[in-house]
Amino acid sequence: MGNLGVVNFGIEPHSVELREVATPSIGSDDVLVEVAAVSVCGSDLHQWTASHSWPVNYPVVLGHEFGGRIVEVGASVLSWKLGDRVVSETAAIIDHNSPMTRIGRYNLDPSRKGFGYGVNGAMTKFVKVPARCLHKIPENVPFEHAALTEPCSVAYSAVISPGYIKPGDRVVVLGPGPIGVLCGAMAKLAGAEVAVVGLERDRERLKAAERYGCEVIIGDAKSWATAVDGLGADGVVDSAGISATLKIALDLVRPAGWIAKVGWGPQPLDFSLDQLVQKNVTLQGSFSHNWPMWERVLRMMSTGQLDITPVLGGIYPLEKWEEAFEAMHSGKILKAVLTP
Repeated sequence: MGNLGVVNFGIEPHSVELREVATPSIGSDDVLVEVAAVSVCGSDLHQWTASHSWPVNYPVVLGHEFGGRIVEVGASVLSWKLGDRVVSETAAIIDHNSPMTRIGRYNLDPSRKGFGYGVNGAMTKFVKVPARCLHKIPENVPFEHAALTEPCSVAYSAVISPGYIKPGDRVVVLGPGPIGVLCGAMAKLAGAEVAVVGLERDRERLKAAERYGCEVIIGDAKSWATAVDGLGADGVVDSAGISATLKIALDLVRPAGWIAKVGWGPQPLDFSLDQLVQKNVTLQGSFSHNWPMWERVLRMMSTGQLDITPVLGGIYPLEKWEEAFEAMHSGKILKAVLTP
């Protein structure tokens, strides 16, 4: 018996279609999850437009931000049962003996492969998930919200986990995509004043940042960054999907400040990093997340401290995946959720 899935089948642009895919067979350490909601990520769009910069195991079912119910449990799985409401982390394949895995930072294991590019993801009815990836969804958090745990964890990892941010800091976020807006939300929760910066075409998406209490800037943020004492922002989060914004970040940050680089940008740099040295700036790359970050984000959702409704732009049936992709790609909405 098969089920439909949104499949990225090749390297050419728009090599994505709805296909019948086999229901996965699980191993002893896995569970089978019936997907209730799967969120569309910018990386799904990049694979759809063939603008990505990571290897993809074609053909592959897209989708790595998802939640659902367990419908089958592997023989060695003792901590989960049928019917449990769960979300899954993205590190579908890791090397358990990797030095990074052994210190709990399996997200940085070089051999890591994720759902939706390395193995089949969740834009389908059933997905095989290693039990170690699972987290329980609090009863008061709906599946459509729980599906956004992953991007919220990306933002938590970039903004909160490094430990630089303090109440009263002034923080600039470059790039008002879903991750950028959620980074702004995290910085506000940490007590910072926040400005989210975008372009004229981003006005609709920037409304979500306003709902989180962030100031919104179209274009140049230098006057906001330097308003207090002329030196610059305490921190800059670079969440834009191009390399050139790092130059802007270096210009906006104050001496001894920090930059969190979370946005991917495959283009080579064409500018000097002397400002990084002269200003004594901490440049922190941020990739993915791990178990305690997911637990913290789910708890914040459960208590109402973290509200994701400002970024949730629409819920679509799986068959309307292309409509959902187009709505996000055009900037009309920040996040789309599919319901298989």
